Amino acid sequence: MKQFRPQDDPRFYVPPGGPPQGPGPSREIYGRMGEAAIFQMCADFYAELEHSDIRALFSEDMPTASERLAAFLVGLLGGPPLYQQRYGPPQMRARHIPFAIDQHARDVWLDCFKRVLEDAETRYGFPAEHKQGFIDFLDGFSTWMINRR
Repeated sequence: MKQFRPQDDPRFYVPPGGPPQGPGPSREIYGRMGEAAIFQMCADFYAELEHSDIRALFSEDMPTASERLAAFLVGLLGGPPLYQQRYGPPQMRARHIPFAIDQHARDVWLDCFKRVLEDAETRYGFPAEHKQGFIDFLDGFSTWMINRR
């Protein structure tokens, strides 16, 4: 039996260039922020999404959705692999295929995250010297989630 591959289905868009390459965000971020601050940052991010025009793309249970992102970011930023422990392998693009993510949705998502990061140094203890690298990561990561034209 042939395995389903979204790139073989004309309904799904695959961004050129493949998944993001290069370094991810600094793993020192977790050591400076800690788990609670990352979870709070994600809760605040999802509060931003609540008021966006892409709200319909997310589950009714925004707190649980924010916790899933926070678990992913904890591991990505240098902490324990909470996401893998709780939900299995991330496979983020595959997990996002059911949601119609176009360029507009990606841009709104990224803009919401950038608003939360504006005062992240004071609100969450986000290390200023790593903020641009994190934003660069989010830029490439969110581009890779685009799956519709």
